[in-house]
Amino acid sequence: MDSDLEEHLRAAFRDKLRLLLTVPARDAATLLPSTRVLLKRREVAEVGQALQSRREEFRRRMERLAQRREQLARREEEQRDVVLKYDAFLQERARAAAQGAEAARLHRELEGLLQHRERLARRLRSLRRFGDYLRDALAGMGQFQDVPAMLVHFGVLAEARAALAQEAEAGQERLAQGRARLQRYQEEMSTELLGTKGELAQLHMRLEAARQDVLQWESCWAHVQSTATQKTLLLGQIKLAVLNLFQLCTAQLRIPMDVALEDTEAQLDMLLLCMQGLTDICA
Repeated sequence: MDSDLEEHLRAAFRDKLRLLLTVPARDAATLLPSTRVLLKRREVAEVGQALQSRREEFRRRMERLAQRREQLARREEEQRDVVLKYDAFLQERARAAAQGAEAARLHRELEGLLQHRERLARRLRSLRRFGDYLRDALAGMGQFQDVPAMLVHFGVLAEARAALAQEAEAGQERLAQGRARLQRYQEEMSTELLGTKGELAQLHMRLEAARQDVLQWESCWAHVQSTATQKTLLLGQIKLAVLNLFQLCTAQLRIPMDVALEDTEAQLDMLLLCMQGLTDICA
């Protein structure tokens, strides 16, 4: 701040000197030296007064700034006190709210405990007749010392019954699993039996078709055998006729029989030659 004021005063002094230096030459020449000295002194006095007024103004401004700083410091301190008091108030309020919430929770817990005690009391009243019944049963049985011993005995019996029931349930489950496996096996066997029946029906159909084919082939074979027999008989008749003709021709023409009796082809050739010879003779 002091450097700014000094710079401002220097600028004002330079402005004053610039004004003095810009005085017209004819005015400076016409003035007396004493007058010029007075003018210079007056200018210096004016500059000094201006500097003094600026310093006074700067001092007042600094005082106002100091007062402002003090006021700001006091206000900051007051605000800090207010904030601290407000924080303390909030903390106290939070503690009070927490205590109120804790009190409400304890009150609810107390109400719950009272309700639970009331339920237990009602249950005790409802179970009292069972206690009387157990004491009467204990007196009637005469084999237990007190009710807890009797309850322990019946507890053991109940556990044994539960174990037997569990074993029975496990047996029922195993039985159900066995039945399920048997059912699946029966279904598989039924499916396989149906498939086997289908295959058997197909085989039966193939057997019937084979039988029909056998009958057809047997009929064909019988027909072939019958035809072969007829052809054989006809062939025998033809051979016999050829032999008769051959013997007749050779006897009539007195040709020596140098052909075997079974050689029908040679006999036919001989007959053909004889017939050609007769044809030539007749021609």
